[in-house]
Amino acid sequence: MIDLKEVVSTFSLEEQQGFISYLKKKNKRPDNKNIQLFKLLLDESLSSKDIYITLYNHHRSGAYHALRKRLFQSIINFSANTSLEAENSIQMEVIRYILAARNYLQQKQYKTASKILNKAEAIATEHHLFPLLNEIYTTKIQFAYATPDTDLDEIINKFNSNKEKHFLEDQLNIVYSKLKHKLAHGDASDFKSKLEETLQEYQFDIIDKLSFKSLYQLISIITISAFATNDNLNIETFLIETYQSILDRKDKDKQPFYHIQILYHIANTLFRNKKFKTSEAYLKQMHHLMLQHKNKYYNTFKLKYHLLLSLNYNFSNRQAEAIDLLEPFLNKTHTDIESVLDIHLSVVMFYFQNNQLKKAHQVLAKFYHSDAWYVEKSDIEWVIKKNLIEILLHIDLGNTDLAESKFLSFKRRYFDYLKSINQQRVIQYLSLVETYYKHPETITSDEFKTLVENSFEWTTPEKEDIFVMSFYAWLKSKMTKVSLYDTTMQLILKA
Repeated sequence: MIDLKEVVSTFSLEEQQGFISYLKKKNKRPDNKNIQLFKLLLDESLSSKDIYITLYNHHRSGAYHALRKRLFQSIINFSANTSLEAENSIQMEVIRYILAARNYLQQKQYKTASKILNKAEAIATEHHLFPLLNEIYTTKIQFAYATPDTDLDEIINKFNSNKEKHFLEDQLNIVYSKLKHKLAHGDASDFKSKLEETLQEYQFDIIDKLSFKSLYQLISIITISAFATNDNLNIETFLIETYQSILDRKDKDKQPFYHIQILYHIANTLFRNKKFKTSEAYLKQMHHLMLQHKNKYYNTFKLKYHLLLSLNYNFSNRQAEAIDLLEPFLNKTHTDIESVLDIHLSVVMFYFQNNQLKKAHQVLAKFYHSDAWYVEKSDIEWVIKKNLIEILLHIDLGNTDLAESKFLSFKRRYFDYLKSINQQRVIQYLSLVETYYKHPETITSDEFKTLVENSFEWTTPEKEDIFVMSFYAWLKSKMTKVSLYDTTMQLILKA
């Protein structure tokens, strides 16, 4: 059975209002309970049984299930209509041309159909719409007999060339999906060799044959691999050089959505490599594109942009600016749930580092869903970070019993997973944290410092993950009696 509560939980406030208006127009009977059911489903505190009792008081289970079924169908129809309204206008224009041309072909108005198909081809070629070009060329080949002046060999060559480009794009999408699948299932092994295989298969000299979307997919593959192997430093040059190749293309302005995505990937990689000023420079370019085309993509990317900008501020000793930048987003809804969660967790981190513990706890208390829900909406890495911050925060708030309870719960849920992905150092880190909150008097001893030094395989500051450094900074701040934020900045400056 479809979990309707989970489905409606993804609706933004604007979507909720739009769907209720949709139901009101659709309802023919005043006693229809679909709007009431929808509103009840939005209430996180109500179970399915509570909702059923509220609606039917135990007497009409058949009617309840029928109502659920009708509401689900209405949600599907509403979502489909909304998607169609928001569909890429260029693609829809080409589709309309193709449909119109086929209609004229059926009426044997071949010249008119040919002109319409040529118009569709020009637009689809300009915007690299390979699937639609395939439909156009197939239609042209099918009816080539009806227009004697048609160069059939030229159309066939175009068809084959387009098929090759489409195949390359699909192959990149498959590789991207496989890498994401491995990562989602905790398998970060052998990513480096797979990355090398990918680069060998898709050599730089064929980049010009790919669409902007394919180049974005290639960069996505590289950044996923870097995340899995903690090797952001080595991909930086590749990302920037690839982007420069895009700037040299005549069609660089034809797919702004992917152009913005690429700039974000580069800025994020530079941030992870602690090159904050350069990251901000790419974010500035990203913001410029977001404002073009009548702000068409601004709302889509505004959360990612502000989040990454604030992280650059925070780790370049501009924490007040970082907090001011993100606080306005704490009480706003957005369809980009993953970025909403990242913003809230980042604000918790900023407050925590700034010793505003009560504020940090107030924001953290808003995470009232289950870990499984957050894994689905974001990923397991986010959930692990959230749990770790929660444990540390409760220790600093003096809630030792609660910290112990959270620690035992984390151990039970995630230690096996961490072992499976070779992240024993997280386990070792928590062991040291446990030693501290159970025996705080030992934290400044030489024995504890030696234990810390021997507990980890240390990498260079340049290569170390910035968030790993942030967690370590908490432990070091206890050892040195220096504030958490100052300790964090000291570690970052060494990178």
